[in-house]
Order: sequence, then C-alpha cells, then structure tokens
Amino acid sequence: MHSELEKTRYRIYIETSIVSYLVARQSRDVIIAGHQLATQVFWDMLTEFEVYLSDMVLQEVSKGDPEQAQLRLQALTGFPVLEIDDEARNIADQLIAGKAVPKNCPEDALHIAVAAVNGMDIMVTWNFKHINNPLTKAKMRQIIENQGYAFPEICSPDELTGDQT
Repeated sequence: MHSELEKTRYRIYIETSIVSYLVARQSRDVIIAGHQLATQVFWDMLTEFEVYLSDMVLQEVSKGDPEQAQLRLQALTGFPVLEIDDEARNIADQLIAGKAVPKNCPEDALHIAVAAVNGMDIMVTWNFKHINNPLTKAKMRQIIENQGYAFPEICSPDELTGDQT
C-alpha cells in the first residue's frame, strides 16, 4: 500500500519590513529595487504557507505616510494576527538582557519572541541589523531554546525563495 507524504505547510511570521518593501514606491536604488522584487516574488508564493503577523506589525505599518500606511494595511488584510502576550514580552526582555537585541530596539525583540512563542517555523524579514543577523542569531537561539521554545528560522524573502527572483 502506497501513501503519499503530505507537503508541509510552514508557519511563517511576516515582520513589518516585508510589507513595507511590498507596497513602497519603486526605488531607483538597485539594492532596494532588488529587495522589492524579491519581496513581490515571495508575496506571490504566500499561498504555499500558513502566514501570520502580530499586533505589532499592524501598529508599525499604520505609521508614516497615510497613503502608504493604508496600502500596507490593505496588503495584510485576512492574515491571522498573533497577540503579544506576557510570555512574549518576557522572552523579548530576555533577548534584550542577553544582548541578543539592543535595548533601544524592543520592537525587534518582540517580533522574534512572538514568532517563537507561537511556534512559527520561519520568520521573514529585511531587518539584517537586529533580527536576521548571523552575529546575534546564536544568542537569540540559546535564549529562546532555554525557555523551551523552538527558534524560528530567520531569513529574508530571497533566502526563502531561492533563485526564483
């Protein structure tokens, strides 16, 4: 008897920078334009994943230029929103105390903590400074795993989509 293995639908947390690149006006800067293209390719693949965001993402995308904020909010319509609970706040505080995330970037720590506490497989971000940083990921992983949670794989859209851009 032959049984087919069901394709895994990864649980993905989308951090604020993703939707910002998605709806931003086309950039003339070649690097930013590349990020915008990679983000669009990734966005077109979202049906392959279980996609989540958090209250914090909605708060952050609501700021700035009102027209762009509206476009960002519209792009996120329909995705489940994860709450920022006390456990996520506690882990975010530990990420900061453990110097995995700078104390002046509590939002970044909360994004990571919310993704971990809610069992996300992957967190997608363009934030290479404080989130998708190979120099701090080991600290992040240790802190989160010491609290009994799996550390989500953190990557950029182009890392996730491979050579499809």
